[in-house]
Amino acid sequence: MNRTQARVLLAAALMGGAVTSAPAWAQVTLKPDGQWRHAIGLGLSYASGNSESSTLTLNADGVRQTGYDKWSYYGKALRAESDDETTGDQIGLGTRYERDINGRVFGFGQADYLRDRPANLSRRGSVGGGLGYHVFKTDTLTWDVFGGVGYTHDRYIEPTDVGGATRTTWGYTELLVGEESNHQISDSTTFRQRFVIYPNMSESGEFRAQLDAGLSVAINERMSLTATLTYRYNSDPGAGFEKDDLLFVTGISAKIE
Repeated sequence: MNRTQARVLLAAALMGGAVTSAPAWAQVTLKPDGQWRHAIGLGLSYASGNSESSTLTLNADGVRQTGYDKWSYYGKALRAESDDETTGDQIGLGTRYERDINGRVFGFGQADYLRDRPANLSRRGSVGGGLGYHVFKTDTLTWDVFGGVGYTHDRYIEPTDVGGATRTTWGYTELLVGEESNHQISDSTTFRQRFVIYPNMSESGEFRAQLDAGLSVAINERMSLTATLTYRYNSDPGAGFEKDDLLFVTGISAKIE
């Protein structure tokens, strides 16, 4: 990629974006050397004319990986307005620790926090843990499947009809079943995806699900262009609220290593 092509792609990235809610991965480098590595990402879009809208996304993630364990974290913030009305206001934080039991099987624990005001969610705290299996584990491809159990506690901005009752808070136990992969497509291009389903053990038939996917193309050793897609589904979000959210963001990320 020459400098002119990089400038064109960068301009397109900064102009891109669409909104509802969720993270945009900064695509931190994965190396099993025990060193912390971080990445900070930015996505921005603005449109004016018959209507005016703007979107800003900030995100950060970090990973410390060795030959037998991995500790990671993420942070995200989303702000979106359309014709002076707030359409996106979200903050999310999370961390996850994995440790190999043997060459294939690993155990994990995780914790997450989410605030999403347009979805009537003042805060959601989740913890969980379980076991996983390394289906593939090479320098260019990793693919893990995992399952376990967790607990989630929601607090709502306004009382809402959820789980068969009108509530201001709701705590429930849930299963978690998912898979995650990282693909080194070329020296400059990586693809990452993760899909998790959370069946609600307190309310039969209800569940949450989330898909995250991201493509990163390096401009140089520090900067990358990113395109990320997140789809989030909740079968019982509360009366009057949509069950699903979709977010596609293009932007740039900077690595700190």
